[in-house]
Amino acid sequence: MKYLKPLKLYHEVLKSNELRRSRLLGLDVGFKYVGLSLSDADNKIASPLSVLVRKKTNIDLIAADFQNLISGLSVSGLVVGYPFNRQKNSPDAVQVKIFIDDLTKTGKFEDLKYTFWDECFTSKNVEFLLKPLTLHPIDFKTIMDKFAAVGILQGYLDFANRSQGRNQESEMFQNDNHSESLTDEWCYPEK
Repeated sequence: MKYLKPLKLYHEVLKSNELRRSRLLGLDVGFKYVGLSLSDADNKIASPLSVLVRKKTNIDLIAADFQNLISGLSVSGLVVGYPFNRQKNSPDAVQVKIFIDDLTKTGKFEDLKYTFWDECFTSKNVEFLLKPLTLHPIDFKTIMDKFAAVGILQGYLDFANRSQGRNQESEMFQNDNHSESLTDEWCYPEK
């Protein structure tokens, strides 16, 4: 697995989309569970996917699940939630790094790229929305983990698409400035 900066990962996905429809997988890594979300083929919208049970002894099972998801859903990159608002050595930050390191050590994801995205308040936001519902605690936790992963991935997609749009607008503006002078000459010929 190879780490890329957030926008670099998005540009890589756009390049691979020229050949095939690539998607991104969002991860909300917890101590016991990993919530998963998936982008649409245009990488605009994140949707909940599933939750994997995380144990120290089942990294090979999780790796096999990831391999199936990557090949079956045309996943070309991971967006991993990371607690940037806390200390680097916080238990939450450490367990995210351990999970990524464990996946990397399996040797099954040599070509897979990933980036970290701020997971600040994603679980709290989902918890706030789910509180009024009467759900069984297991259902509550499963839904919360999936939708926290959606919040992480959607936040990333919104940022990347806005950045991509600004770059395209900037290029168009530069091109428009040149074409305006031609248009002005054509529309308003000298008398």
